[in-house]
Amino acid sequence: MGTERKALPAIDTTRCTGCGWCVAVCPPHVISLGVQQWRKRALVHDEPGCTGCAHCAVRCPFDAIAMVRLTETGATR
Repeated sequence: MGTERKALPAIDTTRCTGCGWCVAVCPPHVISLGVQQWRKRALVHDEPGCTGCAHCAVRCPFDAIAMVRLTETGATR
């Protein structure tokens, strides 16, 4: 069995430009681009499939993705 994930990406839609870099570097392919308020934005479409690797947060040139720690009851900042 793999390692337990400790965090999930939280995407700040006010900073996201929809450039797609996070989509390109996501190993489990759980991030995609979608349209939100007429603009392209990144979104986590498969949260249970996320490994918490943080490649998306590291690669984002606009600092729009923060890794949010998980607790037993859910995510916390």
